[in-house]
Amino acid sequence: MTKTVLIAGASRGLGLEFAVQYAADGWRVVAGCRQPETARGWLPAGVDVQALDVTSPESVAALAWHLDDAPLDLLICNAGVAGPDSSRFAAPGDAAFDEVMHANVLGPARLIQGFGSNVARAGGVIAVMSSRMGSVQETESADMLAYRCSKAAANMVVKLAANEFGPQGACVVALHPGWVRTDMGGAEATLGVSESIDGLRAVLDGLSGADNGAFIDHSGRRLPW
Repeated sequence: MTKTVLIAGASRGLGLEFAVQYAADGWRVVAGCRQPETARGWLPAGVDVQALDVTSPESVAALAWHLDDAPLDLLICNAGVAGPDSSRFAAPGDAAFDEVMHANVLGPARLIQGFGSNVARAGGVIAVMSSRMGSVQETESADMLAYRCSKAAANMVVKLAANEFGPQGACVVALHPGWVRTDMGGAEATLGVSESIDGLRAVLDGLSGADNGAFIDHSGRRLPW
């Protein structure tokens, strides 16, 4: 039976590579993109490209209507923004902070609320793209306050969702892709996009119920909260 993956933020970077790889492996890929007409130009043929803005409850609801009650084997919450690039401790402005938190925290929460039951019915996986920068224990600098806070909060969303949907049959995890050469990661990053996604897919393929609520990097290492 063909498996189905819904990828939020599939128009570039990690989300695009997820879509390319899963489509190549014969999955049904639903690609949620803020600008679907543009994204169709570089997503593989056969991918179901749908409009999705995770900061808009109406947009998430419209996609939920499109998918109806179809089971989802995998939900990847990848959409997000970096926010202000501060090199030292600096409180961001209200608008900048709101933008980061709405995209990186409320976005995955809305997606999981909208599609968690679809995943649970399939006994599938909900994966939230987090970051080691959201680990309180491993934080050793004072930069990127808004982004770090948003990823720490997204990790809490994962733990809450694991408590809700784990007993229903889903496995909910936070993933750290590594420092990847994307628009967000920059040219000096240590990992290529395909290398990161290869690792993350191996992690996703190897998950079991015992991993529900875990924080895992692309190499399979468990990360501290």
